Amino acid sequence: MSIDTVRGRGLLSHADRRRTPVRLGWGGAQTVLMGLVLLAGAGPLYWAAKSAVSSTQDLLRNPLALWPSPVEWHNLVDAWTILEIDRYLLNTVVLVAGSWLTQLVVATTAGFALSVLRPRFGRYVYGAILATLFVPGTVSMVALYVTVVDLPGLGISLTDSPWAVWLPAGAHAFNVLLAKQFFDAIPRELFEAAQVDGAGPWTVFRRIVLPLSKPLVAVVSLLTIMTAWKDFLWPLIVLTDPTKQPIGVALPRLANSADQALLLAGMFMAIVPPLLIFVIYQRHIVRGIGFTGLKG
Repeated sequence: MSIDTVRGRGLLSHADRRRTPVRLGWGGAQTVLMGLVLLAGAGPLYWAAKSAVSSTQDLLRNPLALWPSPVEWHNLVDAWTILEIDRYLLNTVVLVAGSWLTQLVVATTAGFALSVLRPRFGRYVYGAILATLFVPGTVSMVALYVTVVDLPGLGISLTDSPWAVWLPAGAHAFNVLLAKQFFDAIPRELFEAAQVDGAGPWTVFRRIVLPLSKPLVAVVSLLTIMTAWKDFLWPLIVLTDPTKQPIGVALPRLANSADQALLLAGMFMAIVPPLLIFVIYQRHIVRGIGFTGLKG
């Protein structure tokens, strides 16, 4: 049996596909399935956009209406100014950018050390990092909070500062393991040739490993940004000052006093940035997932 024959096989044979009833039924099933997937994916986004430009009375009278009546475009401006969405979005961007940079530095350097440098106790460190994946975050949250409140050796508190979010974000074991797996696939002949030419570990990391790690950087960046953007519990605990809280923490607090229409407009503005990031960089993200072996 040839390879082309095996590749051409599917749920239906070529003879079945030529039959009109089978072709119509199969095409109809695919159309219905695609419509359901589109509805499940785009439906909530459309509802959020529609609610963002609806009045509170219209939302209460016609919650299932497909189009607001009337369209309240000023909700976006009012939410931006009255609810101070601009401040909370800026806080979110600062926290996400710091978390992204911290996790990227820790993941690439730790993965490089475990995969390329291979220290004597590397296997034990690798096992310890792997073990942390089985510890729920809520279990270690109390110890982490005590550490942030009174930093060992320095006696200072990081609460109400971005460092309280940035530094714990670096301890992300999954990204370290992902980086190690990616670096393991790089031919060691490249490292050996560089060492023969007199390149040290830092030169190997900067001139060989990092240029080859664009797919890894894309995946780690996606995971980090999405996780940091929607993080709620930890920023709520360590950022008690309302003026320093991200939008994911501020919106539930504003829900007790803000107008519903303005609140929904703020929620819509909160989901737009990560959605745009995914749409713009989706090719790099999918390519990076394929290179790193994250296949569903």
